[in-house]
Amino acid sequence: MLTPQDELLTHQLPTTFDHVGQSDLRWTERIVMYGFDRSGDISIMTGMARYPNRNVMDAYAMVTLKGQKARVVRMSTEISAAPAALTSWSIGPYTYSITEPLKTVTSTLDSNEQGISLHLELTGTFPAYEQTPAFHRTRGRVQEDARRFYQNGIVTGWIEVDGERIEIDPDRWWFGRDHSWGVRHGGGGGSLSEGDNRQPPEIPDGVLYYMGIFQFDEELVHFAQRETSTGQRWQFEGEVLYPLETGRDSLPIIDVEHELKFREGRRVIDADSVFAVHRSDRSTDTISVTPICDFWPGLAGYDEYNGYAAGMWRGPSYIDGFTADLTDLEDMKKVSMVSETLCEVRMGDKVGYGLVEMVFMGAYPRYGYTGW
Repeated sequence: MLTPQDELLTHQLPTTFDHVGQSDLRWTERIVMYGFDRSGDISIMTGMARYPNRNVMDAYAMVTLKGQKARVVRMSTEISAAPAALTSWSIGPYTYSITEPLKTVTSTLDSNEQGISLHLELTGTFPAYEQTPAFHRTRGRVQEDARRFYQNGIVTGWIEVDGERIEIDPDRWWFGRDHSWGVRHGGGGGSLSEGDNRQPPEIPDGVLYYMGIFQFDEELVHFAQRETSTGQRWQFEGEVLYPLETGRDSLPIIDVEHELKFREGRRVIDADSVFAVHRSDRSTDTISVTPICDFWPGLAGYDEYNGYAAGMWRGPSYIDGFTADLTDLEDMKKVSMVSETLCEVRMGDKVGYGLVEMVFMGAYPRYGYTGW
């Protein structure tokens, strides 16, 4: 089926752009935008995804208020029912558009019956940068084969909840985005059923994954690591980036050590957690983390919640919404696989802001966890 993107001189397969080079149902392309007011009173996560082997596109917006409640709207359509311009994609009232590649993008959610709307234009102040490729197998089967890039910048625009408009002050908000594609594993469309009578994947004793994106005035520190229950590293990436206006090349990070604290009864990062970041120039920085607020991607579709998960087929025109009580810890356990914590961070005499993303399950004796 021809799409507007077939006008571009960018084909890499002898087929149209509605196809990818494999039939794996987990193949997903996703964009995400996330940010918060440094007071912690409000944060936003919004994005959309395309599942070419499911004929599904979906989108969401989640506004978290004072760490107490989350307002969520979720939308879904069929790819064949989603007309698009060359540089924009729409799902119901939601539109994502590219103004300047690798620099400026916009997410817009028009007024709808769920009471949430927004207009956010993100302009990168740091360069877009690639993730280390993620390729993993289990029992001979590809578990994950994906790429991603990230970018931090400033956002202008507004968010509206139940008629109350919140203007974005770029001097008070921290914002980032990412764009991923490939075969995913876990939440966000990568864990939906692919049929019966398959050998289940290997289950490790435990896993600790953490990512930090910490922005200071003159540099951005990014790292991500996956560890076994004994602390053995099995995937790592890290680099220090400098503002676009400087023209400076990034500096690799070669290792990260951690001394983490967790909240009582929850595997969510707490105050006084520390990361030691070893740069390729042999310098080391210690970054201390103070959580400001949390948000839970599982509510927006990364996990199944209220009978819906990202990637589920819901026909050509679907929209729903709800309010989640974030203080109901039993309910939040349903979506607790991935935690996102927005933080103030200190590195020597520098103060910055950023995000800690974490998946922490199973045994990890160093921190006192002995099993699932």
